[in-house]
Amino acid sequence: MSALQELQSYIDQSGRIVFFGGAGVSTESGIPDFRSVDGLYNMKYKYPPEMIISHSFFIGRPEEFYEFYRDKMLFLDAKPNAAHRKLAELEAAGKLSAVITQNIDGLHQAAGSGEVLELHGSVWRNYCMGCRKPYGIEAVIGAPGVPRCSCGGLIRPDVVLYEEALDQGVMLRAQKRLRDADLLIVGGTSLSVYPAAGLLKLYRGPLILINKSETPQDARAALLFRENIGEIMDQIRARV
Repeated sequence: MSALQELQSYIDQSGRIVFFGGAGVSTESGIPDFRSVDGLYNMKYKYPPEMIISHSFFIGRPEEFYEFYRDKMLFLDAKPNAAHRKLAELEAAGKLSAVITQNIDGLHQAAGSGEVLELHGSVWRNYCMGCRKPYGIEAVIGAPGVPRCSCGGLIRPDVVLYEEALDQGVMLRAQKRLRDADLLIVGGTSLSVYPAAGLLKLYRGPLILINKSETPQDARAALLFRENIGEIMDQIRARV
């Protein structure tokens, strides 16, 4: 039996699959990742990217934050790829209970997934730091310089910046889904970003790992794939 046939068998026998994904899920949609050779962290800027997308930099230098954010963090024309679409199919077939994602691009929802737990937030949601009024993405891309609320407050993306804690409500939901899962598929993530990567310790069943580079969980995987995640997922059938 080939590895793909084994993966199909695991999926056919499962009814509470959880998918845990990272930046590599969206690279096939044209969104660069962070840590690869061509990734965001290897590009040269006046300040290191991890400094620019930190809470303290955002508060102290919002103009420079937004210049970088609009230029390098927003890919609003990106479309879901084969991996996003297959996960939505698996959910529609009653096989997949949740997508837990470290991505902020909203592509899982665009593909049709309903239960998407966004550990690091979403670029599509924004809010005023003063009155908490919610704003869409238009408030960020349409404003000259720093976007401001009608109350005068600073509008910020609803994304988790460096130095900030993850949303505890989302974390609790993710923890429950992982405890209840009968199959965990991890894809497109180096599993090096904490506390998100630490969630995997809550799951004790068979682990499917799809990532082009090594991860700390490789030895634990029941199946390990080094191909692009879209190529693997596109060959899976979502059978009821």
